[in-house]
Amino acid sequence: MTSLWLDRGQTFSSDTFKTGTSYDTVVAGAGLTGLVAALLLARSGQRVLVLEARYPGAVTTGNTTAKVTLLQGTVLSALAKQYPKKQVHAYVEANREGQAWLLRYLDEHGVPYQRRDAYTYAASAQGTAALRDEQAAASAAGLDVEYLRETGLPFPVHGALRLADQAQINPMDVLDTLVADVRERGGTIVSGVRLRDVTGSHPLTVQTDQGDVTANQVVLATGTPVLDRGLYFAKLKPNRSYAAAMELPEGQTPPPGMYISVEQPTHSLRDYERDGRRLLLVGGHGHPVGRATSEKAHLTGLLDWAAEHYPGAVPTHTWSAQDYQATNLMPFFGKLPRGRGHVYFGTGYNKWGMTNGVAAALGIASDILGGQLPWADTIHHRVTSPASAFSAVALNAGVAAKLATGWGHLAADGRTKAAGTAPAPTRPLADGEGLVYRDGVHPVAVSTVGGTTCRLSAVCTHLGGILHWNDSEKSWDCPLHGSRFSNEGKLLEGPATKDLPPAGAAGTTGAGAAGAGSDAV
Repeated sequence: MTSLWLDRGQTFSSDTFKTGTSYDTVVAGAGLTGLVAALLLARSGQRVLVLEARYPGAVTTGNTTAKVTLLQGTVLSALAKQYPKKQVHAYVEANREGQAWLLRYLDEHGVPYQRRDAYTYAASAQGTAALRDEQAAASAAGLDVEYLRETGLPFPVHGALRLADQAQINPMDVLDTLVADVRERGGTIVSGVRLRDVTGSHPLTVQTDQGDVTANQVVLATGTPVLDRGLYFAKLKPNRSYAAAMELPEGQTPPPGMYISVEQPTHSLRDYERDGRRLLLVGGHGHPVGRATSEKAHLTGLLDWAAEHYPGAVPTHTWSAQDYQATNLMPFFGKLPRGRGHVYFGTGYNKWGMTNGVAAALGIASDILGGQLPWADTIHHRVTSPASAFSAVALNAGVAAKLATGWGHLAADGRTKAAGTAPAPTRPLADGEGLVYRDGVHPVAVSTVGGTTCRLSAVCTHLGGILHWNDSEKSWDCPLHGSRFSNEGKLLEGPATKDLPPAGAAGTTGAGAAGAGSDAV
């Protein structure tokens, strides 16, 4: 499953990683947040190193639907139920500044993007109440949203909100430009190097799988923080959602705007022109990571919905992405606790990272360089409401239950048989099949992909969750905090920092045996 954005026949050329080198700031993660932060710091004269475990855009940024909009489904009305108007307004101002910075940057560098009206629509009569709530929250926060019935969609709706003159992008065009800009300003960007830990005080020692460097500051732009101090993995809900690019038959065209439904499963639409063709991009049908009976069924459901409304549409690309929603719904960014004021992070963008991610980078750079952003100060001083506190308790009660029962039930959520009834497979697995079984006291993850069978520890290297086979992406996904591994055990994303060991390897039987970053700072 390769996204439309990543299917381009280009490979990233890494700078050389030199151990023992000192930097002003090391940024972990070469997505939108990491590269914008790196650029802002390099512009100020800092010596900056960007560490990317895979390649720029490999995770969320390269798999987004890439809408740059301040109308974000029903986000504002959800925030308004938990926060006073001042906090909701600060969220809008953060996104407004993130959007303005990004589009101004693209204009300055000649990077194409498209202006589109953004719509949030209700496909049912029940959904119109959510639209009215969102309209009230958006208007109170200073957005000029309009309630209407005509949307340009090929199916009837019961109502919609429109915010004019928003934008959509190709995210890899943006990252390519940022990479070149960071390098032109003296920054170093290396791929294939994973941050493992940060220790010391001043300077910090940045430990990677390729050796150590030192820095005065570290920025974690890794989707979810890969250091466990602050316990942000317990304050985030990891979710996967699906997307497809579709070629429409003669006589059909994509709708004129960018759209998202208020109902579940979510349906998102936009267009993109490639090689002279206007493709339809659809997205949605998400679920918590590692907790779907079949990920393939979620993707199929999305494609079936698209085919119903666009008969004859042919998928050219299908893919999925992972996003993190804060239990209190407000993104986190700034100084990481127990980092002695020198470790910064951004997370919890809840699928709206094209604006939130840039805003987080602006806030982080301002903190490091001694600036002040009023909206950032307001967001930093939010107070957790009873509703968000309950959400965090409920989330972690579920995680605790999975930790407690994971050894007795081989998968995440009670869907599978008890351990005693899941012996080692007695037949060869079909290609694309994976399952977890118990070998004595050890959970084993076995899969066959491309004719190659791999047997790995089924215990996540973050905090010991029992892994789940993702039948769409042929990966091992952790239902606790969203770490994901390839069928061969290579770490793909999430808070874990180490690969899965082979089944039976020493030191792999305990929860968190291979652990995430320590709390040494």
